Amino acid sequence: MPFIFKRLFLLVRNHIDQVSWQAVAIATLLHMVLIWLLLIFAGEVALRPISTFVYYYIVTTSTVGYGDFSATTDLGRWIVAILQIPFGLALFGVLLGKTGQTVTYLIRRAMTGDKSFAHFHNHIIIFGWHQIRTKKMIDYILADQKRLDRRILLAVTESMEHPFLANAHVDFVRLTSFTDLSELERVAIKLADKIIIDGQDDDETFTTALRISKLVKDDCHISAHFNDESKVEMLLEHCYNVECSTAKSAEILVRSMQDPGSSRVQEELLSTLHGDTQFSLVIPDDLAVMEFGKLFHHFKHDHDAILLGVAHNLSAQNMDLNPPLDYPVNSGDILHYIAVDRVLSSEVDWQGLAKQ
Repeated sequence: MPFIFKRLFLLVRNHIDQVSWQAVAIATLLHMVLIWLLLIFAGEVALRPISTFVYYYIVTTSTVGYGDFSATTDLGRWIVAILQIPFGLALFGVLLGKTGQTVTYLIRRAMTGDKSFAHFHNHIIIFGWHQIRTKKMIDYILADQKRLDRRILLAVTESMEHPFLANAHVDFVRLTSFTDLSELERVAIKLADKIIIDGQDDDETFTTALRISKLVKDDCHISAHFNDESKVEMLLEHCYNVECSTAKSAEILVRSMQDPGSSRVQEELLSTLHGDTQFSLVIPDDLAVMEFGKLFHHFKHDHDAILLGVAHNLSAQNMDLNPPLDYPVNSGDILHYIAVDRVLSSEVDWQGLAKQ
């Protein structure tokens, strides 16, 4: 007997799998209309209004049965007993089965990374997965309390499930390749606002950066991490919109030896989880030239922030660090500063500074 029940269950589930949502909806609608017409023919006046009948149909067919509405004529009761409840209950069961199947399918797709995010825009993409480092990066991003509320999309090539399923800010996609154009369209590469490339090795990071640098929008900024500094030199020859970082262990060790506490300062400036952090701010367009000294005093006095330097593009290739007080600062330049919290452009009195 258990074997027979199991075969019957599999047979029913197989039929439910093959039935489309359109077929279920049409069958349910036709059944509702048929029952409504038959009950009107049977003289069920109280069930004639559409809103009343829909409520009655759902309550009765689902066997909840509140009893506030029911068939009162003999013919109406026969229609309910023979046509409405048996066939309606079967349709209701199929509807619940399809709903459960669809919910399971959507959850499974989210877990396995099979969804398409081609509808995303102004989002952050992280290419690459490292068990410890990736989690830290996401924690640092979310710890910035004044950041723009961008979705974070983690893209991997490994066979794995969503590692941050409980985090409502992070989506997950599994690609066959970081360089295949059709796969990159799934992550809306042309509409992304910020991108981090942290491949399994320098070769993967290099090829990914080289591929996507020509696909992104003009104001999209790409950050890539390398262990080999020669890869950085080669990449920057071809990709102006990629900011490359390398492991600076030797420099940090020497600084810590010569100036004790240097490593702690660097750790504090890089982390948004505690203490002062290094941020940047783009100066709005159409402003008069300003002196660095005026900006320096304004930021310290009004925002308790210390300006470190001025960059002229997103990659900061020619940054002027700690410039003189009379250094000219123009619209479009990027200020780098340290503060407890990010200073938003709307919080700065740019017009007042430009008039001074």
